[in-house]
Amino acid sequence: MKIDRLISIVVYLLNHGRTSAQKLAEEFEVSSRTIMRDLESLNQAGIPIQSFYGVEGGYQIMDSFVLEKQVATNHEYDWIVTALEGMASAYASKSLKQALEKVQSISHTRDTAVSVDLSVASEDDKTNEQLMLLEDAIKGKCVVRFSYTNSHDEVKDIQVEPVCLQYKWYNWYLIGYYEKYQDYCMFKLVRMDNLEKTYIKFTKSHNLSNVKMKDNNDNIVHVKLYGKAVIKAKCREYLNGRITQEFENGDFEFSFSVPEHETFWYGVILSFGNRAKIIEPQEIKERIIKICKEIQMEYGE
Repeated sequence: MKIDRLISIVVYLLNHGRTSAQKLAEEFEVSSRTIMRDLESLNQAGIPIQSFYGVEGGYQIMDSFVLEKQVATNHEYDWIVTALEGMASAYASKSLKQALEKVQSISHTRDTAVSVDLSVASEDDKTNEQLMLLEDAIKGKCVVRFSYTNSHDEVKDIQVEPVCLQYKWYNWYLIGYYEKYQDYCMFKLVRMDNLEKTYIKFTKSHNLSNVKMKDNNDNIVHVKLYGKAVIKAKCREYLNGRITQEFENGDFEFSFSVPEHETFWYGVILSFGNRAKIIEPQEIKERIIKICKEIQMEYGE
């Protein structure tokens, strides 16, 4: 919509200063003639846009102009910028970039001592392509289909209504709705292949708060282990739990909660060797024993 583009042009000029019409046209994917009409509309609306000619010519907003910022304090806006910058480091979304631009135009002080870098979440082009396709499908209420390899290495063809995207446990996930089973399910993007948006539309409205709450309560296992003193720091770093009891020799009991069918944390525990022992639940303890026996058989003579 034109009004959205006009606001975005104001925000862009506030953040970037003098900019050529050609650059604005490229940024907003319209013609230079359209940009010129937009700038004239902004002038007529009272936005003081100056024009400069020559090699370094372009358009800029007078320094005396500021956007109203009655919603929050400067420090609160700084926190909003920090959060958006962290999200932008993980996801190359154009709408996210525009949102960040708008808030940055209001907050100039940036006096927060905290930064968030989630760039590890976008370490390959495939993930970004998947995220953009899924975001588009969610906005357009289009069903998606893909091949999915689950935690048991079983490959299945999936067709779901995309509900929302989540970044957790160091991975991106799609929460999708199975119309056939009237239920929600979570899919890890890295396990998807042949992802495509279909032309099948859905009309169901999904309550995101309820969906996320259900997701947080599903398939989570609470584990307690006994650890030797030498692995205390590694438990805190890799298992993200808490020490519930410490003994005189430095050994400890440690509790943590993890997705039951994920394999990463099994590998962490196995890497501790005989310096860690599962106390509960019994089924996890038995699974670790089974894995150890299989490894022994593989390497045994």
